[in-house]
Amino acid sequence: MKIGFVLDDSLDKTDGVQQYVVTLGQWYRSQGHEVHYLAGHTERTDLAHIHSLSRNIQVHFNQNRMSTPLPASQKRIRKLLSEEAYDVLHVQMPYSPFLAARVINAAPEATAIVGTFHILPFSKLESAATRILAAMLRRSRKRLDAVVSVSGPAAKFARKRFKVKSEIVPNAVAVSHFQLGRKLRKYDDGKLNIVYLGRLVERKGCMHLLEALELLHHQNLLHMVRVIIAGKGPLLPKLERFVRDNHLSKSVQFIGFVPEEDKPDLLASANIAVLPSTGGESFGIVLVEAMAAGADVVIAGDNKGYRSVMGDHEDQIVNPANTEAFAHTLKHFILSASARKRAKKWQAVRAAEYDVQAVGKKMLKIYAQALRFKDNVR
Repeated sequence: MKIGFVLDDSLDKTDGVQQYVVTLGQWYRSQGHEVHYLAGHTERTDLAHIHSLSRNIQVHFNQNRMSTPLPASQKRIRKLLSEEAYDVLHVQMPYSPFLAARVINAAPEATAIVGTFHILPFSKLESAATRILAAMLRRSRKRLDAVVSVSGPAAKFARKRFKVKSEIVPNAVAVSHFQLGRKLRKYDDGKLNIVYLGRLVERKGCMHLLEALELLHHQNLLHMVRVIIAGKGPLLPKLERFVRDNHLSKSVQFIGFVPEEDKPDLLASANIAVLPSTGGESFGIVLVEAMAAGADVVIAGDNKGYRSVMGDHEDQIVNPANTEAFAHTLKHFILSASARKRAKKWQAVRAAEYDVQAVGKKMLKIYAQALRFKDNVR
């Protein structure tokens, strides 16, 4: 098949949607399919067949910094679709009326159009914005032949706000890639490594982690651990100041942004991977990555998307704002090697469920069903 991924944002970033299309796209290519990316302004050159269809501007949404397209040329879109004759256009949802919607509306009738719904709003403001967007996309939504959502909560929101029914097919993770991670020698000195990996914004909960660590500091437990904060973002100066003011500098290291190729090694070094996001998560790719890399135990923030990955393992789910309970959970896994061992065992099994080979096969089946539906209608 010739498959075109459609996304409004740039492919230059490594956020969840970008990881999704690149991970699936690389696996599709390994299976003999031709993959294209119809995206907002993108400069990366390591992927073949990138079509930058718009200029983009930076906006804040869901406490994330992202780019949204300015109106794309309809003439250029029609020309591209005519020349390439895609079998399937796989659209990332929700999408902009200025790029993806124009691609959908210009697509030939013979092209199957499949959507993946990715988001959950963090606040009432973001929820209200999606209500307006849903009204703007009413026409193009009728062209969708199939829709999947990355989790149950995302599917529920898609049905409520966008009036689309969707099958749940989770995010894809290249599990074998993360299984190649090796514990970094500089972090292999007998101390337990607590690793935070993510953007340094309020929603991701890093400050809550530091507040819980402050309690453990007063209990004289931090001499046993090394805390590695990996990521960048506007909250960094505030986090660094908190560490200095509360005498945590001997235990806490800020190592900055970690490239994708270095993530497996960092996560493999984690005795405890802590991802304490407070909300706005439709899934939890980083949770699966940590599990696949062999982190002993993954502690997740109590939000709907992360719960869809963690299942009923309540002892590894925390309310980040409840500092005492958060600190108690950290203390339990710091002191109990047997608890870490039990967690690592089930996590390895769970990670395999999200492997790109399993998810990719499901998506190819959905593409084929959509194409057969097109043929039957004709």
